[in-house]
Amino acid sequence: MALSEDTPEENTNTSLPEGGSGRRGRVRFRRAALMGVPALAAAATLVVLTAQGALAAQFAISGMPFTVTADSMEGRGFGQFGALDNMAEGSPNAGDTGGQVLVIVTAIREAELTRLCQSVELGGTFLHITAGGEGTPVKASGLTTDSTDISGKLADFDNIEIGGDASTFEKPPVKGPLGSFGQQADTVTIKDLRQTNYATTAVRFTLPDLHMSFSSKGC
Repeated sequence: MALSEDTPEENTNTSLPEGGSGRRGRVRFRRAALMGVPALAAAATLVVLTAQGALAAQFAISGMPFTVTADSMEGRGFGQFGALDNMAEGSPNAGDTGGQVLVIVTAIREAELTRLCQSVELGGTFLHITAGGEGTPVKASGLTTDSTDISGKLADFDNIEIGGDASTFEKPPVKGPLGSFGQQADTVTIKDLRQTNYATTAVRFTLPDLHMSFSSKGC
């Protein structure tokens, strides 16, 4: 920060005559201090938002895609924008991608999913997870999914805004990068949802009737 370089001792010269350049040091210091205020305020805001779960976790993805399906997904506070996910340096799954995957980030403040299924292929065998299939839906708050493919038989949005700068969004739990194309809506409903994902994060994920096993086929 400029504050560590422009200290009062370095910039205030008491040996200079009155009316000389001695005041410049004090002005510079005050200006540097004022410039530091927004940075400190932004850092404090990030700490608060992270504590409240308003920011998605950042982590190196494995580079192994997984499939998520649901009979239906209903959400409040919806947003979508593009982003880049990164694998750990030297990941064997990088291939010719350079360790980066272009993804569609879907962020939902509160979501409910019925008959959720998730599967990932592990050398010809699938790790299979199901939940929310006995009349009680899966619930998630602060949910984000990083996908390369999303489909559904029907998608319904309430008060949707398309083409906005994702960094200005207020409806979803997270914002996108400055200048990125995005869309947001009050609510979203998708029937027969199917996603190819590389990452999922949530502040809270409740999975009733959870079942995890290995299977010969995926979702």
